[in-house]
Order: sequence, then C-alpha cells, then structure tokens
Amino acid sequence: MLPRADDSLKQTNEIGMVIPLLDTLPTIANKTLTADALLTQRKLATYLLGRDAHYVFTVKDNQPTLLADLRLAFEQRGAPDFRQPPECAHGRIETRAIWSTTALNHYLNFPGVGQAFCIERHVVHKRTGKTSTELVYGVTSHTPENADAERVLSLNRKHWCIENSCHWILDWNFDEDRCTIRTGFGPENVTRLRRFATGLIKATSPDYVAATLRRLQRSPRLVFDYLRMTENSARRRPAPEAYSV
Repeated sequence: MLPRADDSLKQTNEIGMVIPLLDTLPTIANKTLTADALLTQRKLATYLLGRDAHYVFTVKDNQPTLLADLRLAFEQRGAPDFRQPPECAHGRIETRAIWSTTALNHYLNFPGVGQAFCIERHVVHKRTGKTSTELVYGVTSHTPENADAERVLSLNRKHWCIENSCHWILDWNFDEDRCTIRTGFGPENVTRLRRFATGLIKATSPDYVAATLRRLQRSPRLVFDYLRMTENSARRRPAPEAYSV
C-alpha cells in the first residue's frame, strides 16, 4: 500500500505532479519521456534536459504559437522522410508517414529542440470504405544523429501503445475518469484493484478485456476460476519429496 499522499499534492493537476513524480526516480539519464500534449510544457522540457533525459512531445492547441509555427513549416511537406508499410488491424488499414526538420531549432521558443516533426496518419475503414487523414505535430530533444525520422515515429507510436493498452482500457471498462473516490487510501487501493484485474485478464484470457468483463458479469462464478479459487481451476502442486537426514 502506498503511503498517504501529501494534501497539497492531491490538489495539483497532472502538470504539477509530473516533476515530483520524476524526482522519485534515481536516474533518468539517456531515457526518453513521451507525454500527452497537456504536458508539452517548457518547464518540463527544461527539467528533463537538466537531468540528461530526452523528450518527444506532441504539440496541440495548448501551445498555439508553437503549433502555428509547426503548421507553417510543414505546409509544403514534399516526400516524407519515412513511411511505414500499411498495417491492418481492428477493421482498419493504417498508413503513417513522418517529416522532420532541424530548420526551426533556433527559431522555436521551446527549450532544447533537436528537431521538429509532422506525422500523417491515413486510415481506411474496411467495412465502410471511409477514409480519414490526421496530422500530428511535435518537437523532440533528439537530434537526427541519435534519432532519425523512423525512430521518432516509433517513439511516438510507443507512447500511444501505452496509452491505449493501459489508460484507455481503464477508462473505457471501469469509467475511471469519472470515479469520485477522493479520500484516504481509497484512490490508490481502487486503482491497484483495477490494474490487477486488467493484468489478470490479459494474462489468462484469449479475448479482449471488455469482452471478458462482460462474460464475467454474466457468470460471477467464473471470477473464482480466474482467481484460481475453485477446485477445478487450482493448480495441483506435486507432493513434497522425502528427504533422508
């Protein structure tokens, strides 16, 4: 069980919590931090650079001047620096391409920019044939020498893999964002239980988390099977060997 959080920290939002959280790590040197656009903050970038870490930040409307500069820079993009082969998953065919530039490094009002980038995501829905194209802009402290366009795209995708496989699952299946538990150890304990349930389902179920939860709701007895609390599901331990003294 985690210790009780300081009352002053409980009133702080994500932006105010991220640096105290990173302070608990003994070292983050040579690590890369990715974050939602909400955390694309100059203070956080300066902090990471001061600890010899890197960042890959998405830029959206909360940084309007920075976003306008990136949109203008990538307005005439030409051929991409890297394009991923089409991928088919969840009824969609997705193609991603990335453009990067160092021309704005000394112009942008943001600490430690090593390159700016623009990612295009093109999606075709197989069932309906509808298509959509999304442009995402960002900045990173990585220079092209230690992170080319392909690696920057990979770092951006890994961030969303974590987001979709963890945070999105918790909110979609447990409605976590609307949870009203706020006092004592309640938030920590409930969060641990949700993550335990999600991890257990992922480790033992061949189906998606949402589908498995629906099946468990229809048959509560299956919950005991997942927890190995029934005779049929419990693993039988071998009899202890006899030892001579």
